[in-house]
Amino acid sequence: MAARARKVNNYDLFSSHAWYTPGVKGMFGLLLWFLLGTIVGGLVQVLLMAFMPMQAVMDYGMIIVYPVQFLPAMLYVARKSQMNSLFEPGYKLSSNNFGPYKWWLVAIITVFLTFGTMVTADLPNYWNVRLTNSIPWLKRFYDAVMEAMKMMTGGPFWSTFLVTAIFAPIFEEWLCRGMVLRGLLTKVKPAWAIIISALFFALIHMNPWQALNAFIIGVVMGYVYYRTGNLYLTMLIHFVNNGFAVIMAHVPSVQDYDFFIDMLGKGMYSVVYVLGVVVFVGCLYAFSRIPLKQERGNVDEISIEVEQ
Repeated sequence: MAARARKVNNYDLFSSHAWYTPGVKGMFGLLLWFLLGTIVGGLVQVLLMAFMPMQAVMDYGMIIVYPVQFLPAMLYVARKSQMNSLFEPGYKLSSNNFGPYKWWLVAIITVFLTFGTMVTADLPNYWNVRLTNSIPWLKRFYDAVMEAMKMMTGGPFWSTFLVTAIFAPIFEEWLCRGMVLRGLLTKVKPAWAIIISALFFALIHMNPWQALNAFIIGVVMGYVYYRTGNLYLTMLIHFVNNGFAVIMAHVPSVQDYDFFIDMLGKGMYSVVYVLGVVVFVGCLYAFSRIPLKQERGNVDEISIEVEQ
């Protein structure tokens, strides 16, 4: 009887999760595990409050609580992947398909794409807030959400930056692109996989104002992942986007502005917006020149050796 031995040529950071590829049903399962994690994280925060001063919990508690939210999902995936590795193919969470470009050039294009996306998404986000805030009860909800976000980002810069710009890109990209999108790409058409994973990314932000921006940038990150299979590039997009937001939140002269149009004024904003859209389109075109290996995109299957 033939025995199967699996050989991974290039182990990535999350290689132990490579043999679990969730479809739509599995995606909802991951959502439930994530929601369980948020409950566990809430309990951990309550426990911290019992032993630490309230201000210390507000300033530093998320350093512990945030990763805890993802632990149930990660443990579940590790177990499922271990079981599936006996009889199913694995797909790398991060591949290096850069087409005609060097890795460093792709990284530079990715940074420019991030800023182009931030500028392009600013206008629809602005009108989303304007329209929803015209409804009184939504306006009250918006004010509460903004106040909560300011409290979360109002602590020491280093702790806020660590959670928002380091932890969030790692854990959220593992979940939304590394697990959900990678799995969907093996089961549904790529366009649907990108859209559904972006909706999932928007949903876990749990409010309609962050959700629209999350959906837009989720589609962009999904396209980058589809073209390159590289999870570290989507982490880079996430890092630049969130890091820029944290820095702006700690700069006194601009921290009270929610949108570029408020900060720049209509005249300068028009110029910046057009330039941002041009950069956005140009960078997407650059990624479109990376050839696709297969219909599911450039997510590489893990090679298998069969030994007698």
